[in-house]
Amino acid sequence: MNMSENSISPPEEAIREEDSNELKRIRLDKLISLQNDGKDPFVITTANQSITNNEIRDRFSELENKDVSICGRIKTWRDMGKANFIDVYDRTGRMQVYVRMNDIGEEEYKEFKKWDIGDIVEVQGFVFLTKRGEISVHAKSIRLLSKSLLPLPEKYHGLTNTDIRYRQRYLDLIMTPEVKDTFFKRSQIIKEIRSFLDGRDFVEVETPMLTKNAGGAAARPFLTHHNSLDEDLKLRISLELYLKRLIIGGMERVYEIGRVFRNEGISVRHNPEFTLMELYQAYTDYNGMMELVESMIRHVAVKVLGTAKVMFEGVELDFEKPFEKITMTDAVKKYADVDFTLLTFEEAKALAKEKGIQVESRHKKGDILSMFFEEFCEQHLEQPTFVIDHPIEISPLAKKSPKNPELTERFELFISQREIANAYSELNDPVDQRTRFEAQEDLLRQGDEEANQTDEDFLTAMEYGMPPTGGIGVGIDRLVMLLTDSTSIRDVLLFPTLKSLDN
Repeated sequence: MNMSENSISPPEEAIREEDSNELKRIRLDKLISLQNDGKDPFVITTANQSITNNEIRDRFSELENKDVSICGRIKTWRDMGKANFIDVYDRTGRMQVYVRMNDIGEEEYKEFKKWDIGDIVEVQGFVFLTKRGEISVHAKSIRLLSKSLLPLPEKYHGLTNTDIRYRQRYLDLIMTPEVKDTFFKRSQIIKEIRSFLDGRDFVEVETPMLTKNAGGAAARPFLTHHNSLDEDLKLRISLELYLKRLIIGGMERVYEIGRVFRNEGISVRHNPEFTLMELYQAYTDYNGMMELVESMIRHVAVKVLGTAKVMFEGVELDFEKPFEKITMTDAVKKYADVDFTLLTFEEAKALAKEKGIQVESRHKKGDILSMFFEEFCEQHLEQPTFVIDHPIEISPLAKKSPKNPELTERFELFISQREIANAYSELNDPVDQRTRFEAQEDLLRQGDEEANQTDEDFLTAMEYGMPPTGGIGVGIDRLVMLLTDSTSIRDVLLFPTLKSLDN
């Protein structure tokens, strides 16, 4: 019977489900038989995994003819009568196992032949090289550790339905080694970020996820309610305001890697909950943040991938060369052929209308500049590029540029047309900060659901004195996408947000 997930037309889906249910019933009967014979695999509490499959391959010269014990899932089976080859997969990959009746005993061999692809086993045996030159384990004994009651997708096509892949990530990990490799790389990337920052004397901290004021970014928050306090709370949209409190408190170099939550749309680049790394360093500015993030990305790429030149969607991204810099104004001038320094607000508004950019009554000239940048410039920023000096209207927490008070010392790092990082010379003037919050409150009253609200405790903290500080936020998921050549954010989130299915 062909149990392939593929090449089945919609009218046959009911037949496929009936076949699957029948296979499950057969496997359940096998389990009941094992239990009746006193061989229930689910009573086993531990197993002996003395070595991983990759370690056997890496150390074959010293392990040949030595005894080992491996554990994993059977994914392929080649029956040759009184001998069988099975492929057992652990977290590191595949190992071929040779199972022969004369070695494990006739009764044990009979039991073994009743097992199924998908079952989890322990194999004790010795390492050898087959006549075809394949490193393998010759079984002396084999034990069933867990019975798989559902059949795996057909091996040659694997799991191709993306909806099932994301909803049943466990099945995706079983069937697709490349997926597992992506998430192992994700773990390595975060580990190397921590290693890099620890090497620069940063301290990792944790800040609240539930807060009265979800500030620090332009985003709509999720709302919740605390029963005991009888208070409405919000899930954080940023890590910024609490981390800055720690800078004020004298910790000087702090960072956090954690989940943030934004009640926004879902796309190949956006998920309502995602992982953000934010750090703050006293006595530096946005130039210091440019050096830090450029060095960090280069470090992580080399440590995880062995190179600073990375392929993404068929394009080589070069992290070895110094990253490019361009002001937002110059980017719009270069790619949209519009010089905002020569325009009045009314002229900018009229030009936006002419270009099909929707301007609302609350928007100012800086907002329009930002919209022009998004519309005409982002798609050109393939190689790593710092877009610097953003308008004050869209940067309520950044320090004004001493050269032009209409701009701020802020940058966004773009790679492959995606914003990867956002950074400021942090605003540390409490009077100016209150004025900025008041402007945000005015936008909120005009219907801007993403506007910041005044955080009185944060302002109180600032009044005690905050040193000149540089701060940056890096989207971990987008960085992982770049370093693993993943086109969708769902491919780098183990459990992405999906719309619930009907019963």
